[in-house]
Amino acid sequence: MIRPLSVLALSLALCGAAHGFDRAAVLAADDAPAAPKSSPREHYTKYEFRIPMRDGARLFTTVYVPKDSSKSYPFLIERTPYSAGVREQGKLQYGVEFYPKSLGPSREFEQAGYIFVRQDVRGRYMSEGKWQEMTPHINAQRAPGEGNESQDMHDTIEWLLKNVPGNNGKAGIYGISYPGFYTSASIIDSHPAIKAASPQAPVTNLFMGDDAYHGGALMLAANFDFYSAFTSEQNPTAQPKNWESFDYGMADGYDYFLKHQSLANILAQLQPKQRTYLEPTIEHSSYDAFWKSRDIAPHLKNVRAAVLTVGGWFDAEDLQGPFTTYQAIGRNNPGIFNGLVIGPWSHGGWAGGEGRNLGPVKFDSKTSEHFRQKIQFPFFEQHLKGVKPEQATANVNAFETGSNVWRQYSAWPPQQAKARTLYFGANGTLHWQQPAAGGGEYDEYVSDPKKPVPYIGYAATGVPREYMVSDQRFASSRPDVLVYQSEVLEEDVTLAGPVAPKLFVSTSGSDADWVVKLIDVYPQEYPAPAKEDGASAVKMAGYQQLVRGNPLRGKFRHSFEKPEAFTPGKVEALNFQLGDVNHTFRRGHRIMVQVQSSWFPLIDLNPQKFMDIPKAKPEDFQKATQRVYRAPATPSGIAVQVLAR
Repeated sequence: MIRPLSVLALSLALCGAAHGFDRAAVLAADDAPAAPKSSPREHYTKYEFRIPMRDGARLFTTVYVPKDSSKSYPFLIERTPYSAGVREQGKLQYGVEFYPKSLGPSREFEQAGYIFVRQDVRGRYMSEGKWQEMTPHINAQRAPGEGNESQDMHDTIEWLLKNVPGNNGKAGIYGISYPGFYTSASIIDSHPAIKAASPQAPVTNLFMGDDAYHGGALMLAANFDFYSAFTSEQNPTAQPKNWESFDYGMADGYDYFLKHQSLANILAQLQPKQRTYLEPTIEHSSYDAFWKSRDIAPHLKNVRAAVLTVGGWFDAEDLQGPFTTYQAIGRNNPGIFNGLVIGPWSHGGWAGGEGRNLGPVKFDSKTSEHFRQKIQFPFFEQHLKGVKPEQATANVNAFETGSNVWRQYSAWPPQQAKARTLYFGANGTLHWQQPAAGGGEYDEYVSDPKKPVPYIGYAATGVPREYMVSDQRFASSRPDVLVYQSEVLEEDVTLAGPVAPKLFVSTSGSDADWVVKLIDVYPQEYPAPAKEDGASAVKMAGYQQLVRGNPLRGKFRHSFEKPEAFTPGKVEALNFQLGDVNHTFRRGHRIMVQVQSSWFPLIDLNPQKFMDIPKAKPEDFQKATQRVYRAPATPSGIAVQVLAR
């Protein structure tokens, strides 16, 4: 039997993901939340527990209780697959002697006083049971040791309320990326004590636009890097001792993946334990029962907590998840507060640093600090302590890039945005008017899988955080990239909402990828960077900033469940989603759209013939001629939502 506040002094060495909130550990160390002036050890007592679940599995949980017992405190909980241990001298350690440098999402929480809780989820590190990728909420064939996240959360809170003195009977939960998924899954059929929840960059549907697949194309580089380190273990254990990056043996991931080319060859470079979670991701290459059972969105019901969903406009991993989560919670749970915050951040970028820039692109203010101090902290204080905020939290707080201002809306997309279409024209033009007769019917290029279009213009392994705003001039000069560009804008143009390519295409093969990129072209006359401004050392004159891009694997043009071959030369319509934006193309800039058929190694190569791509051999990859039509009867373009000021 576990006694209240019993101590499990384990002192077990550990190394895992950096503090456990980021699927690919993309946050740099200097972006971590700044530690308060005093150490948590001075004001908090640490306890470690094995909390029993209804099926007998015990989940390892660390609890930090304020030493000031003159008042009661709410719980603030993070559930993670990346270890509830503490980083100490380059390793993650278990044991009550080890304290983190700071507690909670930001220093404000530690100073205000909360009971902080971190838990190894079922089957990870020191928790018992069997871990599952994106735990299915409903699983008729659940194996022994497998669980349900909302039930595990319910049992955890029940135990905490009864066994941790000094609590005020209320609990909040938060998490970024995979812990964001656990936040969402934990509030289904919410325990009455959960009053506030913040799923941040929540993994929501791995096939439909989050980490694993975009438009039916495998997100190759990110998945390879993540799963080569995120390995299976026999739990409970403090292993693995190291969270090691894969050694490519060369400076450029482009060269590495192109050398091995086929997915089978790429998988063969990993050890068996490293392939445990990556193999199913690759093998389930269409939207089958494996993925459907792992879609948490349809189950986000009976949520009784106030919810604040958070994401970043430039999140390379989980851009779609926040929108899907926000919409599902709003649709299924009328009457609760359902808020959305989207800022100009990469994956988890709001958790640390100032948020003034991403690579060379500047945002002119401390956007991350603004979120932490003015939105996140007041949200939890209000719902867990009853502290009235200075200003009511808007339903939607969206940062408008380009103009670099925060906007507040009653819903997303903004109801005042109007649907319009930008059409491709002759000679690489881009217009609001449909094309007239004449000027040719199509543009074409040859796509060669042996010379794919890279997604960045420099050598790198993994997925650099700034790729989603990177300069696209390297691509616009390639013969296998179509470029359409507007005239210089005489007035600002603000897009707020989804961006949806509507293309008419044909291919000489039987399958093809269609990658569409929306780009902000800076004027040739643009202010030189300030000498003291290290973040903007890149000269921005003529910069082609990626605003949004995504692929569609053509065989999924009618259904992600049932792929269909192309008939060579037959013109077909493609309609798909790039994702949402809130961006102002400023006066003097231009709007550009690029179309291509590879984006390597961000996504895997398409052999350009209809087949099960995981089974493709190097000889299956072939050249194909791709055409994009722009005649009056086949007007290709992109549908956008334009916001009038």
